[in-house]
Amino acid sequence: MSHSAGQPGQVILPNNLPETLPEFVKKTNVADSRLGAKALFSTDDFFAPKDRLLKPELPVFIVAEFDDNGKWMDGWETRRKRHLGYDYTVIQLARPTKIKGVDIDTSHFTGNYPPSASIDALYAPELMQKSDAELASVSQEEWDKQAWQPLVGMTPLQGNSHEFVETDGEQTVTHVRLNIYPDGGVARLRIYGDIQLDSSNAGDETIDLVGALNGGRAIASNDAHFGGVENLLLPTKAPNMGEGWETRRRREPGNDWCIIALGQPGIVESIEIDTAYFKGNFPDQVSIQAVYAPDTPEATLITQSMFWDTMLEPQAVTAHNVHTFDNLVSDKPITHIRVNIFPDGGISRVRVYGKVAK
Repeated sequence: MSHSAGQPGQVILPNNLPETLPEFVKKTNVADSRLGAKALFSTDDFFAPKDRLLKPELPVFIVAEFDDNGKWMDGWETRRKRHLGYDYTVIQLARPTKIKGVDIDTSHFTGNYPPSASIDALYAPELMQKSDAELASVSQEEWDKQAWQPLVGMTPLQGNSHEFVETDGEQTVTHVRLNIYPDGGVARLRIYGDIQLDSSNAGDETIDLVGALNGGRAIASNDAHFGGVENLLLPTKAPNMGEGWETRRRREPGNDWCIIALGQPGIVESIEIDTAYFKGNFPDQVSIQAVYAPDTPEATLITQSMFWDTMLEPQAVTAHNVHTFDNLVSDKPITHIRVNIFPDGGISRVRVYGKVAK
């Protein structure tokens, strides 16, 4: 694929996802900068900085866009290596995680992608306690001496494509090292898995049970035309309307809905619905249903969700506002919620505050 065609300044989006995606991409991407993942070190990032690997947005190609070092690329890119060796970058994950699979994305890298890559894993929770300044001072020699374990073996790569690799998901990991042989560029690295929470405080602390950093996951929605359900679970306040869940304008009877899995079974105390930035397109009402179904297949959850118990009767919501509801029908543990919006529209965040069930 050549990017020589196109007008200067034209932004080209990737169009290279396979028709069928692996099941593990439904897990949490713990290499997402919005969740706190960090690119800590790289042997080289002359052409494009390592931090771009963790951007949540699709990588873009901007025709005729150059910076001081050459062609601007939306990813991590090293210079051409003129000696033996290979390049690598170290990523600190958002939380300790059991990794189920990875996506090495070389979108827009055509004549400059690495022929192959591998990934090593590290469990070092003490490093996650260090400040950014302390982490920045860690040398390559110190990174080399860490107790890295193989996660993904040597894997051939193609240009402008996705390389999905499933992993065994047995070891809990805090850091990964992406090795590229010998050099080149990668647009994004996505690490999917199950966040491992500290169970010693179960039932003692009120947390956001559906928060992405607490293991909450988006399962399904009937529509997400303008924004995905996973945005509802992000830990920070939305920066704009684009970082929420928004459906198309409904032109038929009914209402829109989404299903969210709690990170762990919990007992709910209050629910927060944030319509930040949704001013002319917020729902008229919102309701919540819930179920305790820890081992039920997702396909069954979806089809049965309309019959779940009602936790929050339909409540009116307003534009660009945070709504807190504690008038809940809730005294038993649950594992999933269904958020119903009437009839359609968008919301920014959903918080489900409660305690992990003992």
